[in-house]
Amino acid sequence: MAVYRNSQNTHRPTKTSLTLVIKVGTSSICDEKTHYPLLGNLSRIVETIIRLKQLGHRVVLVTSAAVGTGLRRLNLDRKPSKLATVQAIAAVGQGRLMSMYDDLFGQFNQPVAQILLTRNDLADRSQYLNAVNCLEELLDMGVVPIVNENDTISVTEIKFGDNDTLSAITAGMVKADYLFLMTDVDCLFSDNPRSNPDARPITVCHDVEALRREVKVTSPGSALGTGGMVTKLVAADLATSAGVTTIIARGSTPENIPRIISDEQNPPLHTRFVAQPKPLVDRMWWILYGLQTQGTIVVDANLAQQIADSSSSQKCPVSLFAHSITGVEGNFVEHQAVQVVVEQNANGAKDIVTIAKGTVNYSSSEIIRMMHAREEDMMESLGYDSGDCIIDQDNIAISV
Repeated sequence: MAVYRNSQNTHRPTKTSLTLVIKVGTSSICDEKTHYPLLGNLSRIVETIIRLKQLGHRVVLVTSAAVGTGLRRLNLDRKPSKLATVQAIAAVGQGRLMSMYDDLFGQFNQPVAQILLTRNDLADRSQYLNAVNCLEELLDMGVVPIVNENDTISVTEIKFGDNDTLSAITAGMVKADYLFLMTDVDCLFSDNPRSNPDARPITVCHDVEALRREVKVTSPGSALGTGGMVTKLVAADLATSAGVTTIIARGSTPENIPRIISDEQNPPLHTRFVAQPKPLVDRMWWILYGLQTQGTIVVDANLAQQIADSSSSQKCPVSLFAHSITGVEGNFVEHQAVQVVVEQNANGAKDIVTIAKGTVNYSSSEIIRMMHAREEDMMESLGYDSGDCIIDQDNIAISV
């Protein structure tokens, strides 16, 4: 495969003090059947973080298992399907989970802080920046932030969906050097190693999208968790675009993390997703990954080409005007985020290609009226005239 190679000789950050985000899943914290906490694993995770801090690094822990811990606390056998019940169980489990972490870190006099997030908390730019500033202040104070999705109030529309995605967004927020996705295998394989003995370990990846097309990663997460290897590839794509080197490693041996980030020649087996050399600037990354997509705008081929050209030449993005729009999908309002797509014909079949994402100046219904109105009729069509710029160049992030 051209997208990876079995070699560990890749560029690593040379800073003596690194910012690390470590994500541990439910399977690393709770037994899948009994829901009892895996105290041995938790202790090794805590001891590893203490060791990393002693080496001068800053560490953020992204943790799952609020629901799993709540099931054990309430003596329930399985995760229910009713949303309100799951939220109530998470409310019970989150307090118990933080209590365990506080007890373990307290053995080393290490203060911790609880950070609970939903997509809604990051959708508003000022709230996003407040969250960033809070995380930075905690790290500067020597505190270990412990981040989890706020499952008590999360619904489908505002959920990250899994903590792999949450950890990638957190890594982008704190401008981390490394994101560690701890799982139940040593690394990513070309196929499921449990069913295919010929599955090959993938140690280095430079192109996540190409890798996703070439390997089989259809296995789901555990009965308690929400992820799997698919979500880890999504997280790696998000994090590397923000300039964060992403690692998949075994969660039961977190003590390998210091060896992986060191310059030794034979580190433990893991998968390394190399950070993009030209990461997205903060605002563009926030638009692409921090905002929930609420609808779709279809543009003509001419504008699509201009957007692609501005990306390849590193020019400022172009603004999007009403006369370049050929279709609108979904119901959205002013200032919400939409994806910008173009229709292409390939071998007689119509293909939809996403080229950008941005925040709109008008609602979907207003844009539709503007599409069908001549420029001189704009005032009559809308009842006011604020121009026909649908997305300003400062509010559009190119994804091609």
